[in-house]
Amino acid sequence: MIADLIRKLARGEDEVVLWGDGSPTREFLYVDDCVDGIVLAAEKYDGPEPVNLGAGKEISMRELADLVADVVGFRGKIVWDTEMPNGQPRRSIDATRAHELFGFEARTPLREGLERTLAWYREHAGAVAGAQA
Repeated sequence: MIADLIRKLARGEDEVVLWGDGSPTREFLYVDDCVDGIVLAAEKYDGPEPVNLGAGKEISMRELADLVADVVGFRGKIVWDTEMPNGQPRRSIDATRAHELFGFEARTPLREGLERTLAWYREHAGAVAGAQA
């Protein structure tokens, strides 16, 4: 989802149309934090119950679009097509057990994760485009 949004906004078009009204919220966990959580779980958790890994912070799609636009330097207009569906109103998980059972806590702020993702995308965009052809 974020990769698609980065691609759309990084193209530098005058206008980008996004679905819905931007009110649904989502939670994002940076991949390095996810890996750290999996390693911690493998080393310290041996229980039968599933444990969620998450950042514990939600952001609306509208706020996310504005943040991604700022990170990529998008200066065009974001248009919300309210004739299209919003999707699920909220997606967030409770990662309390991960913290309690093996000390997991996400460390990468969303903006920093987006900046790292954008840097990776810009470095690899040609290879990714070639692989999709």
